[in-house]
Amino acid sequence: MAEDEIRGTAQGTAPVPLSVLDLVTVGAGRTAGDALRTSVAIARLTESRGFHRYWIAEHHSMPGVASSSPAVILAHLAAHTTRIRLGSGGVMLPNHAPLVIAEQFGTLEAMAPGRIDLGLGRAPGTDGATAAALRRSDRLNEGADDFPQQLAELTRFLDDDFPDGHPYRRIHAVPGPVQATSPGGVQSPHRPPLWLLGSSGFSAQLAGSLGLPFAFAHHFSAQNTVPALDLYRESFRPSAVLDEPYALIGVSALATDDEREARRQVRAAALSMIRLRTGRPGLVPTPEEAEAHEFSPMEEEFANSWNANVIHGTADEVRSGLDDLHKRTGADELMLTGNAHSGDARLRSYELVADAYGLPTTR
Repeated sequence: MAEDEIRGTAQGTAPVPLSVLDLVTVGAGRTAGDALRTSVAIARLTESRGFHRYWIAEHHSMPGVASSSPAVILAHLAAHTTRIRLGSGGVMLPNHAPLVIAEQFGTLEAMAPGRIDLGLGRAPGTDGATAAALRRSDRLNEGADDFPQQLAELTRFLDDDFPDGHPYRRIHAVPGPVQATSPGGVQSPHRPPLWLLGSSGFSAQLAGSLGLPFAFAHHFSAQNTVPALDLYRESFRPSAVLDEPYALIGVSALATDDEREARRQVRAAALSMIRLRTGRPGLVPTPEEAEAHEFSPMEEEFANSWNANVIHGTADEVRSGLDDLHKRTGADELMLTGNAHSGDARLRSYELVADAYGLPTTR
């Protein structure tokens, strides 16, 4: 597979390629259908403005996050876009049989050849009870501990290359690797590139040792970002996929037309996170609901701490924050996720960021 499928090209005055991580946020008074229509609108906008890739994150049993089925959503987005790379950020591999993931993403690759990424995580993307229901087992640690083995099995299914004598030798993930044709007319098997996702050092080290690209969840594990990226780069071994390390980071960022509106939006998002963390998940509240909410001292502390890692404000303020983050981390790509009650606010945020960096408009 071509390394340039992984490495993006910065446009305008952006220091590195910009991409999108979408949780398909559902705001109070809105439906999952509304959120999915917003996702299509954002994907089309960011494609037209030169964003590099658009990923969907797998979550379960969260009313305010309608991204439980990344492969289904990606197929829908593929039908409404033509160029932007589409992928999972990520599929939580322990929740699924590797063969099923190989079949799903082989199908996506057949639908949108050369545009699909397969990002993989080892966390459940939900609470323990829901993870047990997904896996039909209460042995939750087993899935995380077996992640390297599951990854190796998935890779074999994607490449259709189990060795002779292996019990899966005669099993094929269909559709399998597509036949890609090089400029010289040579055909070779092609399948979606694998990415490892993480919020600590485990996946960073594994991605480095395997020579795979790495995506770090800075948006909810900011204190671990630099150590994890350092570990990834120190562990990196060149592979058939990459000659040098390539790391992107997920960044919470929300740009609005005025600073006050940005503060209102991110405070509502923080209230949503408080409810999730205290076992009361629901739809993302409106800014008005958050303004009327009486935050306890503990809630206030959490909201302030959470929003300290959300780059928010006017377009110029967000650009400055993103540039500073890039300088501090040396990330090769910034993947923005804007959590807000309103789909219009999320759409406007990506438009403002594109304008701030002078990204061209294409058709």
